[in-house]
Amino acid sequence: MIPVRGLDGEKVVILGLGRSGLTAARAILAGGGEPLCWDDGAAGRERAEAEGFALVDPTRAGALAGVSLLVTSPGIPHLYPAPHPAIAAALKAGVPVDNDIGLFFRSVAADDWDTMDKIPRVVAVTGSNGKSTTSALIAHLLAEAGRPVQLAGNIGRGVLDIDPPEEGGVVVLELSSYQTELARALTPDIAVFTNLSPDHLDRHGGYGGYFAAKRRLFAEGGPDRAVIGVDEAEGQFLADQMGEGLADDRVIRVSAGQKLDGPGWSVFARKGFLAEYRKGRQVASIDLRGIKGLPGAHNHQNACAAYAVARTLGAAPRLVEAGLHSFAGLPHRSQLVAEAAGVRFVNDSKATNVDSAAKALQAFDRIRWICGGLEKEGGLAGLHPYLGQVARAYVIGREAEHFALGLGAGVATEICGTMERAVARAVEDAAPGETVLLAPAAASFDQYDSFERRGEDFVARVRALIGA
Repeated sequence: MIPVRGLDGEKVVILGLGRSGLTAARAILAGGGEPLCWDDGAAGRERAEAEGFALVDPTRAGALAGVSLLVTSPGIPHLYPAPHPAIAAALKAGVPVDNDIGLFFRSVAADDWDTMDKIPRVVAVTGSNGKSTTSALIAHLLAEAGRPVQLAGNIGRGVLDIDPPEEGGVVVLELSSYQTELARALTPDIAVFTNLSPDHLDRHGGYGGYFAAKRRLFAEGGPDRAVIGVDEAEGQFLADQMGEGLADDRVIRVSAGQKLDGPGWSVFARKGFLAEYRKGRQVASIDLRGIKGLPGAHNHQNACAAYAVARTLGAAPRLVEAGLHSFAGLPHRSQLVAEAAGVRFVNDSKATNVDSAAKALQAFDRIRWICGGLEKEGGLAGLHPYLGQVARAYVIGREAEHFALGLGAGVATEICGTMERAVARAVEDAAPGETVLLAPAAASFDQYDSFERRGEDFVARVRALIGA
């Protein structure tokens, strides 16, 4: 655990008692603070009481008197579409609002760091798509290179639940826009921006607010090095702001499709090959095409970003290459579930929006595509350019017919409704050389409580049918 610093003897309200909230309460207590807990759900309050924490409803009159800080969980809105009543009360009372990420950055550096020859480093990864795979891949590459590493944040453990990093250790954090938009301290040594596509726009008051939430990771703390995907205008703008010209190697530009060979430091992938350039010269190259855990151009971008971080932390190209080949991938993210009779089965349940599903569709040649669910804002037109390799779409979800209409006339569709029927029909139709791909392009909440449950259902039904 990382005990929270600077709150000794202070009253702190914890709003939201899921994984991050309860961990924050424990870490505040460990640092000498007095946590006062609240959750809108009875189950959360019961969990806190079972651990001996006091409950205080921050919306009650006078409840915030003497409170130094309110710490909120990431899923609770603090501005758009409207502040949670407890946060509105804190804002009115002038009580600072923070989250566990802010507490982590103010607390992670310990007194004994001054005595270390090789002080720990913190890597923080944000972006719309690929940040989980990129974060896990960075941790894997560093572990394979012999560095002590911990993975936390939006993946793995809660940030305050990890062990204090040891000498030479690295903490890799995956951070969502919900986490970066509110943290009062954001000071990673290396910050990574993968890409940007529309998501969570109601929470951020539009696309500009969404980008601004991501940009805070770079603007607030001034990382020693920034690894930035430049395949969108927002990434190009961010790279321009962080550097003092193209030759400034504090910025590493990353691309999954264009050659970057200017005077600075860049890592890019083209036609399945990763290339590292420094000062206008190529210094390393890796063939990514045979790496099963990283299929498709979108994963090649993840590989480039992770490679750049590993190189920043001193890993040799050959060690990084070996680590890329041993990476198994993450569940629900281009996860190769099975191969049978020449057919591949891939679980990309995390493809919950149009952009991430489009990237999944580009990774394979001939696809039996399972899609559908709770459609997000903006419609499905963004998928139309990538439907040429889809042999048939098997549509699930409560609004399967409406979803199928959004795909247009360019692809054959079959209304299945349930995962059970969709998998059965796709398995029946699939021919050797084809891929049965779950990439829903939609949220899961019409039928499942999470994208993980949806992916697990797909995996279980595939394995039951093919006997894997």
